[in-house]
Amino acid sequence: MPPFIEPQLARLVDAPPNGVGWAHEVKFDGYRMQLRVENGRARFRTRKGLDWSDKFPEIVRDAARLPNCVIDGEVCALDDKGGPDFGRLQIALSDGKTDHLIFYVFDLLFLDGNDFRNQPLSGRKQVLEQLLKQARIPPRVHYVRHFTNSGAEMLKGACEMGLEGIISKRLTAPYATGRGDFWVKSKCRGGQEVVIGGWWGDANTMRSLCVGVYDNGKFTYVGNVGTGFNARNAPDLLKALRPLKRPTSPFEAGPKPPRPKEVNWVEPKLVAEIEFAGFTHDGNVRQAAFKGLRADKPAKAVTRERAVAAPSETKVRKEEAEVKKKSAIVTTKSVTSKEDAVVGGVTITHANKPLWPAHDGARPVTKLDLANYFEAAADLMLPHIAGRPLSIVRAPDGINGQLFYQRHILPGMKFVHPIRAKGEVKPYLFVDDLKGLLELAQFGVTEMHPWGCLPNDPETPEILIFDIDPEEGLPFARVIDAAKELRERLQACGLATFVKTTGGKGIHVVTAIKGTPKNKLAWPPAKEFARLLCEKMAADARDKYTTNMSKKVRRGRIFLDYLRNDRTSTAVGPYSPRGRPGATIALPIPWNQVSARLDPKGSTILTAKSFLKRADPWKDLHKSAVALELARKKLDKM
Repeated sequence: MPPFIEPQLARLVDAPPNGVGWAHEVKFDGYRMQLRVENGRARFRTRKGLDWSDKFPEIVRDAARLPNCVIDGEVCALDDKGGPDFGRLQIALSDGKTDHLIFYVFDLLFLDGNDFRNQPLSGRKQVLEQLLKQARIPPRVHYVRHFTNSGAEMLKGACEMGLEGIISKRLTAPYATGRGDFWVKSKCRGGQEVVIGGWWGDANTMRSLCVGVYDNGKFTYVGNVGTGFNARNAPDLLKALRPLKRPTSPFEAGPKPPRPKEVNWVEPKLVAEIEFAGFTHDGNVRQAAFKGLRADKPAKAVTRERAVAAPSETKVRKEEAEVKKKSAIVTTKSVTSKEDAVVGGVTITHANKPLWPAHDGARPVTKLDLANYFEAAADLMLPHIAGRPLSIVRAPDGINGQLFYQRHILPGMKFVHPIRAKGEVKPYLFVDDLKGLLELAQFGVTEMHPWGCLPNDPETPEILIFDIDPEEGLPFARVIDAAKELRERLQACGLATFVKTTGGKGIHVVTAIKGTPKNKLAWPPAKEFARLLCEKMAADARDKYTTNMSKKVRRGRIFLDYLRNDRTSTAVGPYSPRGRPGATIALPIPWNQVSARLDPKGSTILTAKSFLKRADPWKDLHKSAVALELARKKLDKM
């Protein structure tokens, strides 16, 4: 990650855009901050790159719990009604009492070594929201919601609530450094930064300020600020102004300030935030009120903001295309680094990063090891997961770090695809080739759990999965016996059976099913068949088995888990690694290996060469499918 990224800024418009494709957020009245977290250390930088971490120690401490990332946001203090209050923020910083401040976050630039800037805003915010939910950090770090209804209505509501205004952002646009048309701001009342050129009063009294902006490089007078001073902020303001006194006016352009002989002139170095009712015909601010000093912006960067019309749809789309083109060019200039590797045409960044620690005498398993394993196992793995919705477990900082349980496409994914399922608001993700698998490795995916459906058809079950799950402490021989008994019962129903270890303490027994020419197979009868078979088996040996998943009920028994056969339910995929010590594999095996000599945790990523060379014990799984109606008739007679 770069040490600092110049932030994206909003252009002032006279009215918010109202077309589709725009999101509207509250405009906060605080300090814009860029949060950078790396290896458990969080730092705050202003929009000009100044390190302000020491000013917000409580937020920095909480944010350090996040994984490696760069996040854009704004630090605010709140008034009694819960709205942002810049004056209170100034007082909090002056008094060193910052434990009540909030960091409102609205954009994600980097995460776990992945650059999100060229992804659409909608995707960046989706990942950001999920990141904060999973991190479970205190509410000092708060996700900013956006709204896609009318921008005019959003602005009206913000103004009625006494807020500063709104920011409208293009949902499909990348993150573009600097000021452009992707972000535009609409204000309820005039307001901007100004530079202080002097004050009326004496060394201990503040009556009003004499302020200006830089126009074509010249410091230009724009009026007076006569309100907003109080017993809390005036002494600090005078303390900052007194050392800057000078004998003559610093203004180089604009009308002359009134009563110049009464002005205490100062070097134009302090930036103030003001709000005002508008400009006079000669360009001066009207009814201006002081809000606070801004130490995050250099004086010579302060210019007069002029509202323009909101950008047209055509202009925004053209700018989007140009920025994405430039981003693609920049990306291709540095594809790899010394820590990167290319596997199967996919770049694996931070390839030597351990995802599994050393275990039981074996070395750590790295991100590159994971990618190499996926490449070696792809031909065996893909027939069972390609085209099926996937739930994945990501461990970007290793299995002992923060884990992410996800099922939707992540920004930055090129070879992983979306698949729709009825009733689901967002599409699931799926892979259909080697590059898709390798991209999962690049994103630190340590487990894959597919639906048991037909490829590209989430509504039709293809297999039944019986999970033999022993209570803790039961000998593995009991699991072996249960697997063999399940096999016998399924065979009695006319079904072919296949078996795999789970990478843990259990075993999965699997059988393929299908519908008939007249009746397409559906999920409810599939689950019902699995339930009945397991309940019959449990009823015949109540001291050995149960179909109740409660651990209190098991009491030395094996849980026959048929619940994997419901729509949206999943089980760990064949040949999938597990996020467990040793990088174990859920391994399909032939039935002749289901014996007392079987070590359910003996197959790992580091020992993969030995088992990947063997004949595929599941090569005939899909061809062996039997009509579930026929199997059900036999089950009912048992």
